[in-house]
Amino acid sequence: MLQTILQNRGVPALKSREEMLATLLSEEYGTMPPAPDSLSFRVEENVFANFCAGKATISRVHITVTLPGREFTFPISAVLPTDGKKHPFFVFVNFRDAVPDRHMPTEELVDNGFAVLSFCHNDVTRDNGDMTDGLAGILYPDGVRGPKDPGKIAMWAWALSRVMDYAETLPGVLDLKNAIVCGHSRLGKTALLAGATDKRFAFTYSNDSGCSGAAITRDKVGETVEFITDRFPYWFCEDYKNYINRESAMPFDQHYLIGAIAPRFVCVGSAVEDTWADPDSEMLACVAASPAFEAMGVPGFVSENRLPQVGDRFFQGTIGYHMRAGLHFFSREDWLRLIDFVNLHRIV
Repeated sequence: MLQTILQNRGVPALKSREEMLATLLSEEYGTMPPAPDSLSFRVEENVFANFCAGKATISRVHITVTLPGREFTFPISAVLPTDGKKHPFFVFVNFRDAVPDRHMPTEELVDNGFAVLSFCHNDVTRDNGDMTDGLAGILYPDGVRGPKDPGKIAMWAWALSRVMDYAETLPGVLDLKNAIVCGHSRLGKTALLAGATDKRFAFTYSNDSGCSGAAITRDKVGETVEFITDRFPYWFCEDYKNYINRESAMPFDQHYLIGAIAPRFVCVGSAVEDTWADPDSEMLACVAASPAFEAMGVPGFVSENRLPQVGDRFFQGTIGYHMRAGLHFFSREDWLRLIDFVNLHRIV
């Protein structure tokens, strides 16, 4: 059934990781910002030592990046358990810098054995069309970008890799083999791009990312390329607009983004009432990406041969998928299912 749906939608065949990434960056997200010339990290002195009922510390860390001729700094929050063990950890891009947050049940994550490094996407570059703000202003001093230059999703994904750079300075606290990059909605798209471009992330989690994220674009219901590039053109490269009402002409689809993560772990979360994101198309992207994993000698997506239902947890493969009841939100339920997936496949 699922393969028939994909065939009817005309989803293009997978290619090599390098080819898929090159196409996605050229046609959708824009080329990634360059690697930094240098990095430095400053931890604020007022570390809160009794966070999460005394089970963790929380500190504010400022990451300074040098790009050709200019410096850029953005803050993150680091929640580190204090039990003396090494912990798997989430690198989480959020809509706010609050810790805990309504999208992040921090104490429960610590109770489940995880550390958290998080930041607000607006602290990297604001979620609007201003290309002189934050990191965008470093990349585009005159506020003008070319047709293949990165949009803001690529900039936020680049920042996730800089947080991973900081994580590598904490090998005594963080289990670097089990780094999990995650995000919700537009930041779920961001997490997928970070997971595809940075192999240090062993796990990638996209929650309700939908159009131009984890959902197949061809014949998708809800949000389309036309809607998303009309309202949020600055998320993408300028050339992505070329596919407005021409989705069938795209030399790619979103299974390329999931496939480019192979052979590492990736999990997609959906909500049944999130019709704008289209849960059916999110699960179909997992199905379509599966051969990329199988070609690398790991199981791809393992599921029943049907469209998703509330309560589904298809976690046996390297690609995971779950669907819950409710609306577009990064819920406690989503975090718990992500923890289930990581614990099932945790690298020892």
